[in-house]
Parts: sequence; C-alpha cells; structure tokens
Amino acid sequence: MNSPTIADMERRPTAWQGVEMQKRIKRRYASERRFKALGLAAILMSAGFLAFLLIVMMSNGFRGFTQTELPLEIDFPAATGSASASQFEGQNGLANMQSMGLQDIVNNSIEIQYGADGKDLFSSGGWTAVGSEILNNPDMVEQKTIIYLPVDAALDVAYKSDGNEEAEARVEQLGDQLSTGFNWNFLISSDATDPMQVGIWGALKGSLITMFITLLLAFPVGVLAALYLEEYAPKNRITDLIEVSINNLAAVPSIIFGLLGLAVFLNLFGLPRSAALVGGLTLALMTMPVIVISGRNAVKSVPPSIREAALGIGASPLQVVFHHVLPLALPGILTGTIIGMARALGETAPLLMIGMRAFIATPPDGVTAPATVLPVQIFLWSDEVNRGFVEKTSAAIIVLLLFLLTMNALAIYLRNRFETRW
Repeated sequence: MNSPTIADMERRPTAWQGVEMQKRIKRRYASERRFKALGLAAILMSAGFLAFLLIVMMSNGFRGFTQTELPLEIDFPAATGSASASQFEGQNGLANMQSMGLQDIVNNSIEIQYGADGKDLFSSGGWTAVGSEILNNPDMVEQKTIIYLPVDAALDVAYKSDGNEEAEARVEQLGDQLSTGFNWNFLISSDATDPMQVGIWGALKGSLITMFITLLLAFPVGVLAALYLEEYAPKNRITDLIEVSINNLAAVPSIIFGLLGLAVFLNLFGLPRSAALVGGLTLALMTMPVIVISGRNAVKSVPPSIREAALGIGASPLQVVFHHVLPLALPGILTGTIIGMARALGETAPLLMIGMRAFIATPPDGVTAPATVLPVQIFLWSDEVNRGFVEKTSAAIIVLLLFLLTMNALAIYLRNRFETRW
C-alpha cells in the first residue's frame, strides 16, 4: 500500500479544514454573541435601575422645591396706624418690625379673612414671609396688600398628592384659592420643626466648610506622602509595611474613622462636638489613603525618560520631582482627590459618631460653630414622622446628587485639561 504523497494530503480535507472546523467556528461565534448579549443586558439593567432611581427622586423631590400658598390680605394702615416705609429701611427695619407686633397683625388678618380656625390653614412660621416681603419692599406698610403665605404641611401634602381625609376636605373647600409657587425658603433657610419652613442652606454651608477643611488637610499630606514613597523611600520591609497599611486603610469601613475621631478629636483633644472642624479632620483621615494611592499610581505612570532627561540637563532631584514629575502626574492626582472628596461628601456614619446630628437652626459662621452636612440632614429628615418631610428629603437628595455630579464633572475636566498624551 502506497503512502499518501504531500499533494494528496493537501487536497484531502482534514478535521481543521472540514466539518469539525466549521463547528468550532460556529461555537466560537455563538459564544461571542452570548457574551455581547449578556454585556448589553447588564448595561440595560444598570441603566434601568439608575433611571428608576432618578425618576423616583425627581418626581418626589420636585415637589420639595414648591410650596402650596394661600392669599392673605393685610391692611397695614389700619393695623399699624402711623407706620411709614422709612421705618423698615436699613439695619433697624427688623427691630421696628418686632416692635410693631407683625405676628399679631398677620394672625388678626387671618382671622378676619378665614375665620377663627384660619390659623390652622397656614404654616406656623408663615408670618416670617410677610417680614421678608416688608424688608424687600417697605412701601407696602403704607397700603393694603395681598401676600401669598405657605399653608400647613398637611394641606400642602393633600394639595400636591394624597393626604388625610380632613386635609383633602379642606383643599376642596378652599378650591381655586390654593396655588403653587417656588419655595425659595428651601434654598436659603436651615433646619426647622415645620416642614414648610425647612431649608438646606445651613446643611449645604456646613458641607462646604467641612469639605474645605478635608481638602486643606488631606490633599497636601496625601500628595507629599505619595511623592516620598514613590521617589525617595528605600525599598525595604518598613516601606512595604507602610504600603500595605495604606491599602488596608483605604478599605476600612467609614464608621471606624468616626470612632477614631470620637476618641481622638473629641475625647482626647476636647474639640467642640458637632463642629465642621472635627468633621473635616475625621473625613481627612478617611480620604488621605485614597489620595496617597491615586497619587502613587499617577507618579508611577510618568515615564522614566522624563526623570533621566531632567537629570541629564543638570536638574537636582528635588527639581526633577516638583518641576517635571509632579506637573505630569497632576491630572491623575486631582482625579483621585476629587473622587475621594466626593466619597467623603456622601458619608454619614463617621459624622454621626462625632455628634454632627444636632438640630442646626442657623447656618454655621465658623469652623468651630455647630454645623451639620447634607447627608446627615437627609438622614434626620427621613426619620421624621410628618409626611411633609418626605418630599423635602427627596429634594435634598437631588441637591446632594447635583453636588456630586459637579465634583465628578470637575474631575473629568481637570483630567482632560492637564493630561499629557505620550
């Protein structure tokens, strides 16, 4: 029997050239299609959950930026007698308003227009809106005017959505007198017991002060630590232990840092409880490992040829680091820093541990003044029984999300602005 020649072997189809090969190719293409379908399904599922979250937050939170109002006619000349617009101009306007008995004037006007039970229709602090209108337009004290005041929280909920039977009956009784206006008070006020009077400015200002202290402490220390570990530190067991410790600190639960802040800053150093200074120090401890890790990765990504070229033209090692390496690593450092700050902005547990859950009715005026932050304010409002706080909680969440999106957008801009392509 003659053995097949090379030409016969080339003409004869093998397993890889025939049916078996086609089956393998089909299975490979089928597995690729399944993988693409799974990836697309995962993306659609993630987008669906995100869209559901945003839709729910926006639908509930949008009502938090509005308030239901009732018109109130006030005859200032009849109520005050000889009051003039000049009395309410300048710094003495508020004192003159208190001496005039503005709250009694408003309550009397409510009783005249809506009856003896009319005060139950309005928010308990609604008369302060009249004071704001007078300070903005003092001429109104010399004439009869109509001012729209926020209604009671139960009426507000019933008018916007579904309330209790008594509130819905009142809404039907008032009819077209009720209207909806933008709730400017929500943007310029602080916490309150009445959901119609609460605002986010106090918590937002506290968040800004706390984040400023966190950045002021964590950024320079984190960047300098990253430069030293990457450029100067000898490679031995001590530095290996430091690296492992930093990586472990970045994964430690945030409440542990709250316990550390409680033990060190409050109990040991005696710093004031519920102050932005203590919150910034605690969040700086939590953010610093993230900055060190991102800074080291950014410094490590700078090509060695940059260092060699700088040394070759006579630059000192310090000049190499701060004139060449650090500017090129800055985009990665800034991106990691802003992402770490965004994580710190959304933290609640460590701030609760150091007492930043106090009732703050006025915005903080310094780093040691009592303060709260947006996540803690959201937590406190979500625990309230009054249904009027539900939409305010969602509205505060929208503000927090906008704050986080702004910080992430800033990180993307800085990365694209300073990034150098090799």
